[in-house]
Amino acid sequence: MIGPLTAVTGASGAVGGRVARRLARTGVPVRLLGRDPARLPDLPGADRAPAAAYGDAEAMRRALDGAHTLFLVSAHESPYRVREHTTAIDAAVAVGVERIVYVSFQGAAPDATFTFARDHWDTEAHIRTAEVRHTFLRDNWYLAGLPAMTGADGVLRGPGGDGRVAAVAHEDIADAAAAVLLDEGTTYDGRTYDLTGPEAFTLAEAAEELSRATGRTVTYVPETREEAYASRAGYGAEDWEVAGWVTSYEAIARGELAAVSDAVPLLTGHPAKSFAQYLVENPDSYRHLLPAD
Repeated sequence: MIGPLTAVTGASGAVGGRVARRLARTGVPVRLLGRDPARLPDLPGADRAPAAAYGDAEAMRRALDGAHTLFLVSAHESPYRVREHTTAIDAAVAVGVERIVYVSFQGAAPDATFTFARDHWDTEAHIRTAEVRHTFLRDNWYLAGLPAMTGADGVLRGPGGDGRVAAVAHEDIADAAAAVLLDEGTTYDGRTYDLTGPEAFTLAEAAEELSRATGRTVTYVPETREEAYASRAGYGAEDWEVAGWVTSYEAIARGELAAVSDAVPLLTGHPAKSFAQYLVENPDSYRHLLPAD
């Protein structure tokens, strides 16, 4: 299969890497982008761009030259992330990229509770004003994050209250993104898709599912905002980063991540993975919760 060149950013990461592998398997031309080319996967038919940081306009123009479509995975969280995104977008437009598929976040809005979701809104706004076809894929929380955020003590803690989250698997995000990227028509132009799991559940229910998978008691401890900031104070993270961690839970408490979408089955032709299914398929995700041998 031959088609126009697709540039995939974050190709050494959890989302970009999965998308790159899916595209490469179809035989479409793929260019892999990353800050460290040595970490990029070795995929048949794919070429690797030189090191390209989003905030380096010249490097991004070189890396994107000749590409028809840009799959833009959001940069690592930082106070400068929106500026980095806009630089990368402007570089893409400058060299003639015709379409951008951007990985955003569900509930992206200028007044979103989750502070990082505001960055996604600002990025979306910049893409909308650019002369480029675009599609936004708004992910919910990652299913992988739930066991990862559960401590070795078997406690998942945060100010999520009894709110619900429709968390989604990386694999489903990648399948949905690949479906959009492989469509050379205009079906998905100007569209926004919320990518969620098949159900919304509370963090207490997530703990119960982890208990079933691990064979030990896993509990959810709801925190107040003050308790959440205090329990994360020892990580040595900057204030803006801790605020992102805390407000991601508060967004759940306020119901901003509870909406379940049919976008994954609509785009991929298969059901979205449940949390229980994810745990069966990814036992390493909760290895730290199992008793030591």
